[in-house]
Amino acid sequence: MEVLLEISENELGDFVQLSNKLYGLDFSGYAKESLRRRVLRLMKLKSCDSFTAFKYFLTNQKLSDDEILNEITVNTTEMFRDSEVFKFLKEEVFSVLETYPRINIWHAGCSTGEEPLSLAILLKEQGLLRRSVQYCTDINSEVLSQAKKGIYELKEMKEYSTNYIKSGGALSLSDYYVANYGMVKMNKELNKNMVFTKHNLVNGTSFNQMHMIMCRNVFIYLTTAQQNKVLRLFIDSLVPRGYLILGAKESAVFSTVLNELEIVNGKLKVYRKKK
Repeated sequence: MEVLLEISENELGDFVQLSNKLYGLDFSGYAKESLRRRVLRLMKLKSCDSFTAFKYFLTNQKLSDDEILNEITVNTTEMFRDSEVFKFLKEEVFSVLETYPRINIWHAGCSTGEEPLSLAILLKEQGLLRRSVQYCTDINSEVLSQAKKGIYELKEMKEYSTNYIKSGGALSLSDYYVANYGMVKMNKELNKNMVFTKHNLVNGTSFNQMHMIMCRNVFIYLTTAQQNKVLRLFIDSLVPRGYLILGAKESAVFSTVLNELEIVNGKLKVYRKKK
């Protein structure tokens, strides 16, 4: 009979303190229910039938930082996800970005790199790729390593191709990769101007002079207080009139910095920093 795992609020607090002490990882800003589910999953993976056993395991059989991060953080992403957002960027935002001699874009929480590559393809088709620099950051160095390689499973490309067409892609997605043994390698030109850096959004510093910041589906795992803190970081990183794009289920409407933003498209969660 399978044991039903449970973890109390106090035990969840103990995990936050222990992970900070042993690994230097701060999960204090994570939404509690999301964090609880991920911790319970990690306990099950390590065959710990109680939090006491799990605590002993963490203390005496120390895991790597990335192993903890891989289980606690969520790295679900895809190319051209929410295609209407990419279509909007192409049709409404690129015309503003092209007025800058150099275009700085920050992908905060880039995961395995599908989103930066998606944007790179559209930038290339618009003739903007060569003067664009995309700063791709994540707290997890393992997913950053995957993003740098630009290698993905071929079976995913059919769905990605559909998303690409809906995003207003001008060619075929297959023009941008080489397939071999069930995997694809994206063209090197696409990530030539990408900078991959490990960065903690909650405690990290700002990236100055950004013309656009994409941070999609990260806020849903943070507390309201931490969301406000990260939004403050984004405001400080953007140039006046710079763009901020959040995820479909996220919003800056009730944030403490809303007075410094204007809503460009509320449905697509596109904002712009006021002058």
